[in-house]
Amino acid sequence: MPVYLTGTMTCPPERLDAVRAALPAHIALTRAEPGCTRFDVTEDVHTPGQFHVSEEFTNRAAFDAHQIRGASSAWADVTRGLPRDYAIRDTGE
Repeated sequence: MPVYLTGTMTCPPERLDAVRAALPAHIALTRAEPGCTRFDVTEDVHTPGQFHVSEEFTNRAAFDAHQIRGASSAWADVTRGLPRDYAIRDTGE
């Protein structure tokens, strides 16, 4: 059953250039992961530094594998400590 993550990540102005620069690689790597059916991270047009996140993985195992890979990635280093407000919906529960 699919797993969905939606929400926002907020980045302060002094880190924004680094986050924007790292985002394309993070998106490409995630979309190439087995079980990733949708992965979008877009910056809000009205609120610079607020990023909307929408993810869909085929099942919990694929989602968990993404979380493990992401935690040790360059993206994790660039975004460490940034506030995230995510909701995860596991349709298999």
